[in-house]
Amino acid sequence: MRILVTGATGVVGTEVVAALRGAADGGAPSVTRTARRAPDASVVSWPIGERPVPAALDGPWDVIVHTAASTRWTLSREEAFTANVEPLRAVLGLADSGTHLVHVSTAYVGGVRNPEDLRGEEFEGYRNGYEWSKARCEEVARAEHRGPLTVVRPPLIVGRRGDGGIARFSGPYTLLHALASGLAAVVVGDPEGYAEISPVDEVAAAVVDAALGAPPEHPRTEVVAGGAGSLRLGELLDVTCGTLNEYRAAHGVDPLERPPIVATDSWNRFFLPLAERYLSPFQHEAVKLLAMFQSYTSMSRPFEPTRTVEDPATAMAGAVRHWADRKPRLALARPEPWTMVARGT
Repeated sequence: MRILVTGATGVVGTEVVAALRGAADGGAPSVTRTARRAPDASVVSWPIGERPVPAALDGPWDVIVHTAASTRWTLSREEAFTANVEPLRAVLGLADSGTHLVHVSTAYVGGVRNPEDLRGEEFEGYRNGYEWSKARCEEVARAEHRGPLTVVRPPLIVGRRGDGGIARFSGPYTLLHALASGLAAVVVGDPEGYAEISPVDEVAAAVVDAALGAPPEHPRTEVVAGGAGSLRLGELLDVTCGTLNEYRAAHGVDPLERPPIVATDSWNRFFLPLAERYLSPFQHEAVKLLAMFQSYTSMSRPFEPTRTVEDPATAMAGAVRHWADRKPRLALARPEPWTMVARGT
């Protein structure tokens, strides 16, 4: 079996490749890796959609696992289309009717979005350009791919369940960084809102099971999520701050204070105008960055999983411990308090 993995050095791609190579049933498949930047000669360098297909990626392919994507939430519509939709079309050019396409999307294509989560007509009911482009990608895959299709939709991704390991600290780790540094003096959202996470190895397991299993007769969608058992925002903060403080105590460092949760409406009406006027420029930028997490950690309803993430609290604690081990100076630092400075006066 010949399998091509795009985005093979990214968060999901790295874990998928390791799992594929560890597959025992029937022998490990032949896996070819491609990424925008190749760390060594074993990875084929291909900025997808920007350059012609390298000869090393000539088909036919039994399976293409497409994990490559730009996940930035600040993409404009045009940037998101260029970064995600056009590369998918280039990848489809490598597939034929016998190729099983396993496309990694995002769970946030589905689910419930609150009116305050949306950013205008540009993204047609999605929170940002990333979500919008992943929805367009799913449409393109269903309309233009001639062979079997499996779409895998993960939520926010954290480190492996067993050891917390992950190829890159991104996404929810921005919030963790802010909590440890003191930039998250408050957390905006609903303490009872759902905050869906998944360990990266469980996302990879869904992808690998699809890649090595029988191709579906009809397009199939796998949703990796905790569902009714997912963490609430208040629980997420308790686990994160509690685990950080266990790490700090073991190193003789004073604990962090758990930041209060402020309702989104109160924040936007009363606190945000003050923050925009009185916080330092650096703190103001941090506030804007953290605001992007509001709707992702305070969903009014959880996702309906086809693959359930069990005990997400334990997974989150492991991810925090691994992060602290890799970032000890930050994990043990004394948080810098917010300072108020008059701006624009």
